[in-house]
Amino acid sequence: MPGFLAAFFAPEIRAWYGAEPLWKVFWVYGVLVSSALIAAGAFAVYRNQIAQQQIMLVCFAAYTVWILVSVWRCAEAAHPFWGPVARWLTVTWAGNTILTILFLQLDLAARYLGH
Repeated sequence: MPGFLAAFFAPEIRAWYGAEPLWKVFWVYGVLVSSALIAAGAFAVYRNQIAQQQIMLVCFAAYTVWILVSVWRCAEAAHPFWGPVARWLTVTWAGNTILTILFLQLDLAARYLGH
């Protein structure tokens, strides 16, 4: 099983070590997959599923750590213009994510206490 998992997640492992193309990590994993996670979280909010919202916040936080590190590392070998741009966007992305998760968690905590 570990060999299968390593093979299955090989692109993600390479991204973590900065060995994938920046465009792929930024646009596919960063924008596309993050958008899907956000949509799943928004659906949980729409359906008022508090437990699923909490799970989505934890998953989104963990995924964000992975994608931020991966983009940062992949930017090292990128084009001299796009690498620094990706890093600046990564810093902004991190700040936005931290504040979003903080406020969503505060809202969930208030809802936990209200029930």
